Amino acid sequence: MLVLQQLFILSDDEVEFQINDRRTFEEFVGLGVMNGIRDATTVAFFRERLRKANVIDELFEMFESYPRDQGLEARGGQIIDATLVPVPKQHNSREDNKEIKANCLPDGWNKDLKRLQQGDLDARWVKKMISITMVIKIVLH
Repeated sequence: MLVLQQLFILSDDEVEFQINDRRTFEEFVGLGVMNGIRDATTVAFFRERLRKANVIDELFEMFESYPRDQGLEARGGQIIDATLVPVPKQHNSREDNKEIKANCLPDGWNKDLKRLQQGDLDARWVKKMISITMVIKIVLH
């Protein structure tokens, strides 16, 4: 769990959540579906015990040496998840949309604070067309 925490820049709470959420993380730490995942507090206490024993740096060096001996390098990164949230619908006139696309503030928007707060001048609509045939092909493959 400490290795995953280090590689993916996770807090104690985040590493607990990610191991519960991701099967690959669960397998990496050697736990199965029926095993209990250690909580964030246990991770923090364990890391602190390793620090007090002055072995945490040595353990991470041992972990990093194995892939290095295989010609690999463990690089850290971040996990980015997207969350979809409902937003207020913008009902702009065609003229407003033309001004927005031209990177201009539509007339009267600077006087209407609520509209200015809710109006997203960077948002754009995209229409994706997909045929039933493509959906069937995707499902069958």
